[in-house]
Amino acid sequence: MKIKNKNQKLGGGANQSTLREYNERAILSLIRRNGPLAKAELAKLTGLSAQSMSVIMRGLEQEGLLLRGESLKGKVGQPSVPMKLNPDGVFTMGLKIGRRRAEIVLMDFVGEIRCSKFITYHYPVAEKIISFTQETLAYLTAFLSPGQREKVIGLGVAMPYELWNWSKEIGAPQQAIDSWHQIDIAHELGKFCPYPISIQNDATAACGAELVFGRGSKLMDFSYIFIGFFIGGGLVLNHSIFSGPQGNAGAIGSMPVIGPDGKLSQLIEHASVALLERQLQEADISPEFLWQGLKDWRQHETHIQHWIEYIASYIAIAIVSSCSVIDFKHVVIDGAFPPNVRAKIVAAIQQSVQKIDLQGIVVPSVEEATISYDPRVIGSACLPLFEHYLLDQSLLFKS
Repeated sequence: MKIKNKNQKLGGGANQSTLREYNERAILSLIRRNGPLAKAELAKLTGLSAQSMSVIMRGLEQEGLLLRGESLKGKVGQPSVPMKLNPDGVFTMGLKIGRRRAEIVLMDFVGEIRCSKFITYHYPVAEKIISFTQETLAYLTAFLSPGQREKVIGLGVAMPYELWNWSKEIGAPQQAIDSWHQIDIAHELGKFCPYPISIQNDATAACGAELVFGRGSKLMDFSYIFIGFFIGGGLVLNHSIFSGPQGNAGAIGSMPVIGPDGKLSQLIEHASVALLERQLQEADISPEFLWQGLKDWRQHETHIQHWIEYIASYIAIAIVSSCSVIDFKHVVIDGAFPPNVRAKIVAAIQQSVQKIDLQGIVVPSVEEATISYDPRVIGSACLPLFEHYLLDQSLLFKS
């Protein structure tokens, strides 16, 4: 089941094929969000007849997307059989390109990472990352049987928009970074990648991962903030990513704030892992551990605590400012750091929010994200799922 035109909408001229694809996506999305469900429960949730539900479920089972669970007895009538997602039903590849690290993963239909590989660098060089991708795709594919390889539906790529900007902040030669301005990454990857390629902003992709596999799956609306080398984010409205006409909705890093010197600046200058990297270098501490995965950072707790308190005050201002425009109930925080650091950042933001004049604003609940793996990587692998198997997510693919 694939909707060939990802911009297709249900509406006046919707045909039976479109409606069937919509219903298939709805069923898969409901099972993904709620866990195993029986046909009767799904019929009630979707409003479909028992006959229509049986036909659709039979088709999804035959395609290998659903598996039968154990019969639930003890109720009136025939035992109900819950249906669940088949982990081996679909596989996706995900590539996350960052300013200090790139990673590729092989992910199954329920979001489990089957295999991964990463490289780190001082700054991103397109040729090096493309070569790494080519080698690693072959490496990951070797973990699949011939039958499983046929179930790989695409390669998702999550990367910062305008990667060529902020060369000074990342310590890169301008000429090396400028090459990203000229390169068509999808075209270059397409020279050797046999799968369809989807590209998305890394923070938006991370937001998508939280929406599908994390706390966000239970929330109708929320603002998502990701603190990486720079800070970014996304916005979810009515269980769907809202990216806006230019694809920049939720780009919280560009929000104006007042710096310590009293001058107007952007949030990106005051809340990022790049800021921590710079502070560590000034203290003659190597920051290499920041980019080696989500490892323990407690060996530099004093510096990290100072950084947390500083960034929390600015993020709190940005959250309150955002609430004056969109009245959301939840803000989900994640970043390129270990879970214990994330917990401290959330606690510090909660305290900082209470120090701000909140008259006329309903304060949202500031909460931790729940994805243990880097959500930008998970989000990259989610992109093919959004395109083919999840309900009403076309906004995620706005360019």
